Amino acid sequence: MKLDPKHLAQLSVIVEAGSFQSAAGRLGTTQPALSRNMKALEARLGTPLFQREGRRSMPNSLALRLARNGLAIRLAEEQAGILADQSARGSVGELRIGAPPIVSGRFLSNALTQFIKTNPNCSVEIRTGLVHELRTMLERGQVDLVFGPESLAEPVDGLEFEELIDDGVGVMCRSGHPLATRKRIMASDLEAQIWLAHSRGSLLRQQTEAAMIACGVRSMRIGCETDSIRSVLEIVSETDLITTMPKATTAPYLEDRLIFLPFHNPQFHRPLGAIRRANSLSSRIEDRFIRMLRQTVGGLLPH
Repeated sequence: MKLDPKHLAQLSVIVEAGSFQSAAGRLGTTQPALSRNMKALEARLGTPLFQREGRRSMPNSLALRLARNGLAIRLAEEQAGILADQSARGSVGELRIGAPPIVSGRFLSNALTQFIKTNPNCSVEIRTGLVHELRTMLERGQVDLVFGPESLAEPVDGLEFEELIDDGVGVMCRSGHPLATRKRIMASDLEAQIWLAHSRGSLLRQQTEAAMIACGVRSMRIGCETDSIRSVLEIVSETDLITTMPKATTAPYLEDRLIFLPFHNPQFHRPLGAIRRANSLSSRIEDRFIRMLRQTVGGLLPH
């Protein structure tokens, strides 16, 4: 038997209020309308819910039991209304975000900390991975938002990119390297060095090779090759090998051991930003986080 949940909710108010007239006032309806609904509920049940005691209608034992179900319906509706209101404001829900490990640690930590503090009812999931792994996560719907390089979105149809920061690439060496005192770096200087190269196929490797070709470096002498960012920083800081790294991302790890050389090339432009599926509706939670991220990343640019 299917009962009208509205009638059960009204029954619970009648029991709480102690009379039809008081309940009608709480519900914003009239006493005759409320009486008709209770008659309809009784007809559906095939049994009365009230008994007359003088001039008052008193709920019987079945009415009291059903009123408990009606109270649960009212509480569920109230909670659903609160949840809907919070969702409309973007303060409740789920945020699923992905980023490369070093980018996540550098750019997302502060924004996520602030976001979690100000949105305690939101569930946050952070996934890290290489660029091709993040692209797959986004395509499969395992994450809703990726913070990464613009090139992550280029090869795949249906992805849109919103730039938040230019994490330009630079040539890095140890602070005591022979090139460290040069005010200007020439292509011949770079061609004479031994390089620590990023793994083949990586975006940094592709950018580095494109920049070297563009500036006239005919060949790069590769002394070491790795896909470990930690290894890059440690090896370069202790040897005369040079490498390339994103400047803003790497800034906290320079300390006094590593420096970027005064060498610039248009190929080293590296926009970072929010990448989403173009055909998916962005949630208020995602929009709120991106606004917070935009506020925090600006202060992380190297000066």
